[in-house]
Amino acid sequence: MARGSRKAEPASGAMKVLVLGGAGDMARDALDELAREGAVQGVTIADINLEKAEQEASRRDSRFRACRLDAGEHSQVVDLMRGHAIALGFAGPFYYFERRLAEAALEAGIPYVSIADDYEAYLDVLTLDEKARSQGVHILTGWGNSPGITQALARKGYNSMDEPKRINVHWAAGSNEAAGPANLTHLFNIFHGTTLQTIRGREVEVQSGGGRKLVRFPFPMGDLPVYYTGHAESVSIPRNLKGLSEVTLHGGVQPAYIPLLIMALDKTGLFNTHARRKKAAEFFYKIESLFGAGGLDKSVGRVDVYGLNKGTTAHRTYTYIGHIGQITSIPCTVAALWELSGKFKKAPGGVYSPERLLEDPDPFLAEIMRRGVEIFFYEDGLN
Repeated sequence: MARGSRKAEPASGAMKVLVLGGAGDMARDALDELAREGAVQGVTIADINLEKAEQEASRRDSRFRACRLDAGEHSQVVDLMRGHAIALGFAGPFYYFERRLAEAALEAGIPYVSIADDYEAYLDVLTLDEKARSQGVHILTGWGNSPGITQALARKGYNSMDEPKRINVHWAAGSNEAAGPANLTHLFNIFHGTTLQTIRGREVEVQSGGGRKLVRFPFPMGDLPVYYTGHAESVSIPRNLKGLSEVTLHGGVQPAYIPLLIMALDKTGLFNTHARRKKAAEFFYKIESLFGAGGLDKSVGRVDVYGLNKGTTAHRTYTYIGHIGQITSIPCTVAALWELSGKFKKAPGGVYSPERLLEDPDPFLAEIMRRGVEIFFYEDGLN
């Protein structure tokens, strides 16, 4: 059983929420969103760091409880999930945890919504689609900002054209954003090894950190070099939105020297294994303030969709900006609340990324904007 001074109680209603990795930087805004929801009966903040989980619970009302949980302990996770109506996944890195947590949710028989961002995690959890369908359980993977908002915007652009052809997704993080060791482990992973992109109608393996290009992001990020990185969009979008000849994903960090530093360290073998990435992340987390100097405290995304519409070429550009915790937490929380309220009940059980589940993404985009995510729409494209 999960241990802690504030023990999680069995669910007595339909609105008890479990937040896995709930004491981490990425989850804090999700807890704030849940605190504003009067229909939420209880929230369990489950984290391996009990002290931080208790601190987060104490900052909020009596509906919030804390418990210590190792997300790698399958039986403990399943037992805890069974006392809740839904689980939110903030426990990273997701290339390591996402399938484990999705399998636990299926065993517990409850829906699971995560911010999983690694492309390996998406492909791995997608193998559970048939099992989730047979059990009638929704596994919503990658409902953060990138992936997450990016796919909802990709779907919007895709829907707007008679013949969508290309979707190019871009993200950039400010180095002065709050990011825990799990997020740094993820960053080291996505610039290591290879990733998959769809180019000229074929899914091909490319070197992470390759494909450099300069992209214009919303102010104050501005122009920034970005690279092929291992986020999930480049594998999920072409599997769910048919007829595309190109789907690419590029990412970067501001200041622009940071990806170059990561790629140089990668060549030493420092990020070759999960254990090595984890140790490196713990070290760099202690000195991350050195790298944040001169960096922004905002993160951004940009999605470009190209195709044909009414016999002429079409180009849509969508961008968004915000603090990384906010733009990551809000889509995940909204998806969880919609799942609990029955808005997704028409969809059979299965594994769903945003572009698969949101046939019309506009209401979802409107809701996350209402909650503070800034999104900009350029229906005639943006250079």
